[in-house]
Amino acid sequence: MMHRALRPPIVLAIVCLSATGCEQVEQVQDRFRDLTPYEAYQESLVEAGLAQTALARDWMEAGRAALDGAAPVSLPFAEEGFITAEEPGAMAYRISVPRGQKLTADVSLQSEEGTQVFVELFRVPSSDGDPLRPVFSFDSIPGAFEHEPWRGGDFVLRLQPELLRGGQYRVVLRLQPQLAFPVEGHGMQAIQSTFGMPRDGGRRSHHGVDIFARRGTPVLATSDGVVNRVDVTSIGGKVVWLRDPVRNANIYYAHLDSQYVGNGERVQRGDTVGFVGNSGNARTTPPHLHFGVYRRGEGPIDPAPFLRPPEGALAELTADLGHLGAWVRLRNDGIRLRAAPGLRSPVLRELEVHTPLRVLGGSGEYFRVRLPDGGQGYVAARLTEPVDEPLTSQIVAAAEIVRVRPATEAPVMARLEEGTEVPVLGRFDGYLYVRSPEGLIGWMSDAAQQ
Repeated sequence: MMHRALRPPIVLAIVCLSATGCEQVEQVQDRFRDLTPYEAYQESLVEAGLAQTALARDWMEAGRAALDGAAPVSLPFAEEGFITAEEPGAMAYRISVPRGQKLTADVSLQSEEGTQVFVELFRVPSSDGDPLRPVFSFDSIPGAFEHEPWRGGDFVLRLQPELLRGGQYRVVLRLQPQLAFPVEGHGMQAIQSTFGMPRDGGRRSHHGVDIFARRGTPVLATSDGVVNRVDVTSIGGKVVWLRDPVRNANIYYAHLDSQYVGNGERVQRGDTVGFVGNSGNARTTPPHLHFGVYRRGEGPIDPAPFLRPPEGALAELTADLGHLGAWVRLRNDGIRLRAAPGLRSPVLRELEVHTPLRVLGGSGEYFRVRLPDGGQGYVAARLTEPVDEPLTSQIVAAAEIVRVRPATEAPVMARLEEGTEVPVLGRFDGYLYVRSPEGLIGWMSDAAQQ
């Protein structure tokens, strides 16, 4: 069953007049909210006496690390990857949602039937010291869902299956304008007078946008709502006011040639509410729609961000997903590990040639990878190759051990006798990535062989 984080049991009748004010309200609400499904699952581990086991600690640390190191992706974004059941893992993405836009997310994970998969969306607070604020929290795959923040901000989406479960996942994230364009067959290029422009010699400013179109072009409801006023005024001429309860806003249509709705009528997004004209004080101008958005506590606000389609297209996936879960190595020296796919993404570090990487996912032309020391990031898939073919072979100069990780404290997986010849598949931080005579692949100190 799918669950969302419950709302807090108290209602605060406070209007947020600033980001700081909203932060203070949310701090109070956060103290009284119910546990999210993820938090409830953590509590169940404690009650079952499992919280101190190594596996549970690794699972909880994977969740924390994913939030701390969330990939700062640009939208639209898509990624396909694999989370292994034997190694606790989580994926997280940091997303910027401008004001007036809504986030649409489509998340899927192919796993065993009945698997709990935690999909959560957090808002990043403006203060660095404050914790992430849960927005949505599901304990099963929600499929497609949307979030419309009234004010813009940064968000983090995390995906993590329960203990001892994994599978192949797919995440698609997009932005869309919160409001439909109000003039049929037209777009942003039809706006010729923008919000805030001076009027009457500078005595007032323009409280909307003017969208020019032929007389009689249908004017559309930008959202579901209720018509709360149909009138004729000296300034706006034939006008329609639409109440948008989702956004707590009033939508204003003016200079109509005629109205097509009545007071109290319910409309759906895309319904016709009137037709473009030049009534009222627009009689001397070409036909156009004056479109305004008003919100209690703010007054008139610029409609353009709520109408403007986002730029960019979803990158074609060219990274070979046949390598998911497998190890590859870098073909060149100085390859950059990036925080997210794309040349504009921050560089986390430069890697040496033949560094082995485990492929966790693919996005566009990039692999999402984990380094031998646990670090994660993205590298261009074309700069990698499979580790199947040895680079060279190494004769063990003295008895040596092969470890599961390139670290002296890592568990031992094999022991090699002096004179044993082993294929070398990669190199990292003073260690050789080798295959033992028994077929086990692990890490052997390079220094001992010099």
